[in-house]
Amino acid sequence: MANSGTMFLLRRSFPVIGALAVSKSATSFAPAGRQAITTTNYQKSTKLSGLKPLRMFGSILDILGGGEAGLISPEQALPGRKTKMPNISGSRHYVLGTDLEEVPEGHKVAVFANGCFWGSEKGIWRLPEGIHSTTVGYCAGFTPNPTYEEACSGRTGHTEGVRVVYDPAKVSFVDILRWFWEAHDPTSGMGQGNDRGTQYRSGFYYFDDEQKQLIEASKEAYEKQLGRPITTEIAAASDYDKYGGLWYFAEKYHQQYLATPGARPYCSAKPQGVSLADYETWVPADLKDKHTPTLSESFWKVHGPKKGCSVVQQRNEPIVVGSY
Repeated sequence: MANSGTMFLLRRSFPVIGALAVSKSATSFAPAGRQAITTTNYQKSTKLSGLKPLRMFGSILDILGGGEAGLISPEQALPGRKTKMPNISGSRHYVLGTDLEEVPEGHKVAVFANGCFWGSEKGIWRLPEGIHSTTVGYCAGFTPNPTYEEACSGRTGHTEGVRVVYDPAKVSFVDILRWFWEAHDPTSGMGQGNDRGTQYRSGFYYFDDEQKQLIEASKEAYEKQLGRPITTEIAAASDYDKYGGLWYFAEKYHQQYLATPGARPYCSAKPQGVSLADYETWVPADLKDKHTPTLSESFWKVHGPKKGCSVVQQRNEPIVVGSY
């Protein structure tokens, strides 16, 4: 089998026609979406080759493990392994320069999923203050220590996520929530944009009761503004202790991917262009003083998520305080 680095390249140049002929062992880790296996890219490739685009594209993705099929049960999940995968101990954030695993005293952790983790991570590390580190990984699944290939098969139950270590004295959890909601379409079920499958489902996972209250209250508010049901999964991090834990770090080559040399500017998120309501209207009364937003409305007007997943065109460095 090809090593992870080789597979990483193959997954972004793998023709769909070839994908239909791969062996059973290969399809067990074939991913959906990304560079090659998307409707847009497939249509472009067939136009150039003269082939007629296939219909029922979603069913093809189901075959490869990334369609609209529902979430598997714990009993159906791949067995995984006891060995920690991967080993990123001592690794530092490519942009921020901080240790990827540490949680300094006084800092807190937020874990969410809103589509392909490359763009999700970049958006949050660019917040102007209070972000100590960001990492990407696999969350809310059943298989211990999964690999990328396994997570992309849809057979581990994980979704691509982002782990944020933040200083609540410098950035409010309310601001992190607002970025999360506005940076994707939380009504799209099992997928985001062209990336389809349970491994791209929207989710936010809480570590304490305050996070739970704020996530649920913001969901209710944003759902009213969107005018349609939000499908975002909301659950306690502790719910996954029996499966080895909520969070597993992704391979090192995925960490801060969009900032690394030669990265492809890929993002499938579908921001809706709808702002989360003023926090005064939805934050529980007993939490308002503690969770007052730290980012001004002028920040959101200038730097907030825009339709078309514009984060890939933005600079890698954090947004400069005073630029809004």
